[in-house]
Amino acid sequence: QFCANDPEVFVQAALLAQDYCDAIDLNLGCPQMIAKRGHYGAFLQEEWDLLQRMILLANEKLSVPITCKIRVFPEVDKTVKYAQMLEKAGCQLLTVHGRTKEQKGPLAGVASWEHIHAVRKAVSIPVFANGNIQCLRDVEECIRKTGVHGVMSAEGNLHNPALFEGRNPLVWEMAEEYLEIVQKYPCPLSYVRAHLFKLWHHTLQVYQQLREELAKVKTLEGIVDVNRELKLRCQEEIAKQKEGEKPGEGLPFFHWICQPYIRPGPKERCKENGAGGTEKGVRGKRALEEEEDGSSELLSKNKQKKKLRNPNKTFDPSLKPKYAKCDQCGNPK
Repeated sequence: QFCANDPEVFVQAALLAQDYCDAIDLNLGCPQMIAKRGHYGAFLQEEWDLLQRMILLANEKLSVPITCKIRVFPEVDKTVKYAQMLEKAGCQLLTVHGRTKEQKGPLAGVASWEHIHAVRKAVSIPVFANGNIQCLRDVEECIRKTGVHGVMSAEGNLHNPALFEGRNPLVWEMAEEYLEIVQKYPCPLSYVRAHLFKLWHHTLQVYQQLREELAKVKTLEGIVDVNRELKLRCQEEIAKQKEGEKPGEGLPFFHWICQPYIRPGPKERCKENGAGGTEKGVRGKRALEEEEDGSSELLSKNKQKKKLRNPNKTFDPSLKPKYAKCDQCGNPK
């Protein structure tokens, strides 16, 4: 899968990959700020002429199929026309995430299967659905309601990697299996930490100290130790459990079992912040921190975590190394 905004560059990259994959996917679904700055992902969804040129050229030059992943427009009709345009240009499989590009983070809300169903009926190529998939039952319901050929899951699968097996295993089983893979195929610690934060999400709400340790640890061995300690704490809890005891915090299962994390919506967040449950009450963390301390110099929580891991880190832009910029895209070379 590539993000791209230039037909020639996209095809050059795809040509390098085509001998090692079954298809090339153009990502038109990313809603993040980095995609807005880089001019790719869901921020190309109004540029139909550019998208047609990218897909047409890819179809002409590549020996493997070209597929696309999109987000929807608020209007069902416009979404259908968008999908039909991509099909006509040569897209051979379409994944539809049933949220608009504005629906992300606390504003994610529920994905629209109605949009996905309308696209499925309007095109002749295979359609995959994305959105609202937290367990295997959701997969079955999605296929029944939309008629799609396949289903993708992102966050649900990160919290429970056994989702498509229809299981809810013990968290440490999945975490240990993942860490074995990491030891065999090393990757940056930030990736490992991010995966374990998802897997252990509910348990780390209970054991806050171990959450901090996981955030600060600087070696894979250290991460394995934190994982082992989390497992021991959970096993101690299980040993002390009383018969008939039910999960806390409104969870369907005890926190040591892989299960979905239902992201709180704007209203719930506003109530937590004492803002009366209106969307206007949703303010950035930085704004709230500045209000509390009356200082705009305060570091965001993310930067505070980075500072804990590396006390010598500086966030002063004037001290950052200067890199020559690319003449074509403006990013550092």
